[in-house]
Amino acid sequence: MNIDKIDKQILHELQINARISNLDLAEKVNLSPTPCARRVKQLEQAGIITQHVTLLDREKLGLSLMAMVSVTMDKHTADRFERFEEAAMELPEVMECYVVTGQDSDFLIKVLIKDMRHYEEFLLRRLTKLEGVSGLHTSFVLRQPINKTALPL
Repeated sequence: MNIDKIDKQILHELQINARISNLDLAEKVNLSPTPCARRVKQLEQAGIITQHVTLLDREKLGLSLMAMVSVTMDKHTADRFERFEEAAMELPEVMECYVVTGQDSDFLIKVLIKDMRHYEEFLLRRLTKLEGVSGLHTSFVLRQPINKTALPL
């Protein structure tokens, strides 16, 4: 699908407010409502818009500790990596998971937890028990000066 200037404006507005009404969205991008709704539907069908979410304040929900955990695997096989990824998806504390290169680790995961006591429980009772994990290195996030969810268009 070719994305034109209007599509980019629609995507920009939806990234700011996914709950915007089609009427308000159409007005912001200078379209009538029917063509605007059609474009949004096409962007969804093309897989460019993948989901609509509500962002929450993690600290108000008691998740005040964020950590970046580097995970080293014992074997570098596709099967081992797939099993780790599947298991990591089942851990609600794991917010993001990346396969990385250029480091001593194989994965970098972003973890949100209540506090250090909960992190210790997560680390010792669940993360280290995942098949293939041979090493971990944790960096705790002191603050997050940039936190964007909108992609640059």
